[in-house]
Amino acid sequence: MKRFATLLPFAAFVIFAHTGQGLAFDRARLAELKALTLKACEENPTHAGSFDDGRWTVRTIEDYIGVDVRFRRSFRLTDADGTTVILGLDGYGGSVRRAHSDMRLNGIPFGTIDLGPRCAVKQARILERNGEDLFLVTLGPDLQQEGAPETLNPPVPPGEDPEGVTVVHVDTGVNYLLPEVAAHLARGDSGRILGYDFWDMDPRPFDVETSRSPYYPIRHGTSVASILLREAPMTRMIPYRYPRPDMRRMGEIVAYAAQNGARIVMMPLGSNREIDWRVFALAAEEHPDILFIVSAGNDDRNIDDEPVFPAALPLENMVVATSADAFGRLAKGSNWGAQSVDLMVPAESIETVDHRGATVVASGSSYAVPRVTAMAVRILAQNPEQSVADLVAALKGHTGRSMERGAAKVKWGWVPNPLDAP
Repeated sequence: MKRFATLLPFAAFVIFAHTGQGLAFDRARLAELKALTLKACEENPTHAGSFDDGRWTVRTIEDYIGVDVRFRRSFRLTDADGTTVILGLDGYGGSVRRAHSDMRLNGIPFGTIDLGPRCAVKQARILERNGEDLFLVTLGPDLQQEGAPETLNPPVPPGEDPEGVTVVHVDTGVNYLLPEVAAHLARGDSGRILGYDFWDMDPRPFDVETSRSPYYPIRHGTSVASILLREAPMTRMIPYRYPRPDMRRMGEIVAYAAQNGARIVMMPLGSNREIDWRVFALAAEEHPDILFIVSAGNDDRNIDDEPVFPAALPLENMVVATSADAFGRLAKGSNWGAQSVDLMVPAESIETVDHRGATVVASGSSYAVPRVTAMAVRILAQNPEQSVADLVAALKGHTGRSMERGAAKVKWGWVPNPLDAP
């Protein structure tokens, strides 16, 4: 995902203002974390022994000094009760410009504090549980709560099955609290959604990506889904939150997609590690009646030479999409490949709805995927019995010569306006 800018921050927090207000988090633990972070910032220790007070077992994780005397240090503190604190320092010369901390209780994230110049508290974030629900609480410089807690794993609201063309959406999840998303969720006879969280292994595939930080989650799936639902409103969507902790579960995702009657699986994601996708590749081959539409990626490279997966996998029932500008030229930063990438569609500065319900613009091959998927959904809606081979041929038939000079960047060409098809 790239170049993501808010246009209309309308109703930015309304979806978070319920059930979590007034959570009573552990202020004593927060004060302890603040004291440790301030100590590290003010004393600017150069070795682990600086924290030796009898409680903590300390080791240095990183100790880097650049040629420009910039430095970066981090320490891991662990006590006998299972509390772990990571302390990080960034600075220049002998001055700390930023200090940050991460406290975990028996491996479970508790909170983080960020300090800026002169060791001033900038912000803190705390994770709190209330039964099965998880909330992210933001605190200001005075460590008082700012705004309503943000829900990270809310229950799915009740609803009815929308009928339509079934599409599995594999991504970071979706915000199913948004009415425009909830209306398209596929449901079983009991009314329970068919979607699933293959990361946390629970039936709440909410839009949260925490691989970089549990306190500053990334969202992606809702904005991608909003394009699909706008351009193919007959979509009956099954959201699956992708299994970052164990990518072998991609095999289960394919099996569940087949079991639930999906003809199309939308996958605006990928990685450089082929091993992550071996189970998926085998499962996809076993289900030739499902079309997988995937992203070429945004690494500004030829994936014929430097592969990205699953885009580079040789699967006959897979279509790979990348982003073009409005003039049919490969978008800046998007991947290409005359053998690995099938088509380009305009996906730069495209309007989406993000996880907050705010209207934003986004760019990149991730957003080409829902546009191609919407084309496939509309084609399939007209002829539900169409084979995957026929569906691929129909998509190819809507492409034309791109406006790129020189050697072709993609296999088929580009689609000037995906909404013209069919």
